[in-house]
Amino acid sequence: MSAKPSISVAAFLVVANFATTSALAQWTVTNLNPAGATQSFSNAASGSQQAGFAVVGSVYRASLWSSTAASWVDLHPAGAAQSFANAASGGQQAGSAYVNDAFRASLWSGTAASWVDLSPVGASSSVANAASGGQQAGSAVVGGVSRASLWSGTAASWIDLHPTGASSSVVNAASAGQQAGSAMVGGMVRASLWSGTATSWVDLHPAAATNSIVYGVSGGQQAGYAVVGGVNHASLWSGTATSWVDLNPAGASESVAYAASDGQQVGYATLGGVIRAGLWSGSAASWVDLSAFLPSGFGYTLATGISSDGTNLYVTGFGFNGATSREEALLWTQPIPTPGAAALLGLGGLMATRRRR
Repeated sequence: MSAKPSISVAAFLVVANFATTSALAQWTVTNLNPAGATQSFSNAASGSQQAGFAVVGSVYRASLWSSTAASWVDLHPAGAAQSFANAASGGQQAGSAYVNDAFRASLWSGTAASWVDLSPVGASSSVANAASGGQQAGSAVVGGVSRASLWSGTAASWIDLHPTGASSSVVNAASAGQQAGSAMVGGMVRASLWSGTATSWVDLHPAAATNSIVYGVSGGQQAGYAVVGGVNHASLWSGTATSWVDLNPAGASESVAYAASDGQQVGYATLGGVIRAGLWSGSAASWVDLSAFLPSGFGYTLATGISSDGTNLYVTGFGFNGATSREEALLWTQPIPTPGAAALLGLGGLMATRRRR
């Protein structure tokens, strides 16, 4: 007769089963399209906040939400013709505003009046695509060249990250002192990673790809896509070109990862000719179709941001609502199981098993 598992092993098995069940739990979806908006898009998430833009009165307006449509905050700065929020981090939002006939990298702290113009002296245009730890990252066009850029809250703090030998470069994501995006080198777009200086540039471009771009970075991992055999494949890296992981799900004709957080990635995969928002956990086989949790009537959907507030996991993005014939900002929410509750459930299951024996 085989030996009974020890208490610690049995408890672990029950806890592991609980964690797996929770990971597959139903998501809830919130439509973030604010009253009066004819379109809306959420581009980023930070904690329980989301950032993007809404079209109101035919004007694109940088926007901030706190997980409901009614929480919408109009970040559009006075004097701007258009504005867009592309990133969120720690109560700050970053993006761009069209002011004085040029797009200008922009920073907000939760209100329209808090707007800061980050565009450096000499730049003809600029955009902030990322925010992390009081820093903002994106690109600035200087001398006709798009140059990967880093700021620390002011235009004067601008750092040129443009690597030697590149004809253009851009940062799309930032986290914990790292910046990620792409650089055009030798006529090829190459996924790229920086650590605060131009000389820190790392070429992430996988050998099998013709082009590659990073859109998300978190915990030493980078997410984006690589063009393999002429097809976009959602991709994951861990700081080197050789670490490349192909995330393209089985049956998908193409895919892209747009954001990353705590070992998970979000973006989209095209299956059956339909673009579907999705979530990965580090492998192609882990892909979850988030469009399956939407009400009927939605067409294509994309997931563009992922975050957590310790209680819930938030995935934000947008989709085409057939009922209203427009794109609308969306938020997927899933509760995060607490370790204490999982352990308690595991011990309860263990004791019940022992009583039956």
